[in-house]
Amino acid sequence: MVRREESVPFAFVAESGHFRSNVTPPRRRPSRTDLAGRVLLGVVLVAGLVGSLLLGMPALETPQPQDGRPDQPTAAESR
Repeated sequence: MVRREESVPFAFVAESGHFRSNVTPPRRRPSRTDLAGRVLLGVVLVAGLVGSLLLGMPALETPQPQDGRPDQPTAAESR
């Protein structure tokens, strides 16, 4: 065991270098339920975006005049 020169208050911190490894654990394949959950989450997010777009489009439209003439100020009508 290699002794360090600086003092370390906890023994497990001093020993932590001994347990380090550069090997990454193998990735496990997602199960069917994990894949189904991810797909369902994606569908819900896309449906929410599409729904908000459909509900928000009428609010973004400018009102069109009914008789085809451009809107005039009310002061011009009183003359």
